[in-house]
Amino acid sequence: MERTTDIPVLDVSGLPTVVFREPNPIFWGNLLYMLIEGAMFAMIFASYFYLRTRSTEWPPGLAPPYLWYGVANTILFLTSVVPARSIQLRARAGDLAGSLTGLIGLAAFGLICLVIRGFEFKGLNCRWDANAYGSMVWALLVLHTGHLLTEWIETLVMVAFASSRKMEGKRFPDFDVNSDYWYFVVGWAVIMNIVLYGTTRLL
Repeated sequence: MERTTDIPVLDVSGLPTVVFREPNPIFWGNLLYMLIEGAMFAMIFASYFYLRTRSTEWPPGLAPPYLWYGVANTILFLTSVVPARSIQLRARAGDLAGSLTGLIGLAAFGLICLVIRGFEFKGLNCRWDANAYGSMVWALLVLHTGHLLTEWIETLVMVAFASSRKMEGKRFPDFDVNSDYWYFVVGWAVIMNIVLYGTTRLL
C-alpha cells in the first residue's frame, strides 16, 4: 500500500511583482556598494588631511586650483537632485513618460558635469606627479570622475529601457535605485569640492 503525504502548497500569486526600497535586494546591493566606495573616498580624504598637517604651505609650492569650474559643477550637481528625485516619484507611481523625461534630464546633467570636469582637471594647476599633494588631488578627482562616468552610462541604459517597447514594470525599481546612486555621486562631489577648492584657500 502506497503511503501518501499531503504537501502544503504556498500560494504566492498575491505577492507583488514590482517592489521598491527595502524589500528589493537590488536596493541593498546598491547600498552596500556605496558604503564600500564611500570608504575609499574617506581614506583618500584622511590621507589628504594628513598631508596637510605635514606642510606649512598649502598647496605646497603650487597655486590653488582654479575656483570657478568647481563652483559651476557644484551648482549643477546640486540642481541635478531635482530630476533625480522626480524620477523616483514618477517610477513609484508607474509613470513611464515622467520617468523617461527625468532620466533624459539626468543624463543631460551628467554629460554637462563630465564636460566641466575636463576643465577642472586642467584647472588643478598641477600634474599628478608634481608632489604628494598633486597625486592626492588627482586621485580624488579621478576616483569621483569614474563614479560620475559610471552613473552617466547607467542612466543612459535606463533611458534605453524606458524607451523600449519591451519595457517591463520591474524596471521601475531600477530607475529608483539609479537615483540613489546619483545622490551618492552628488554628495561626494560637494564634499570633494569643498576640500579641493576650500582648504587650499582657507587653511
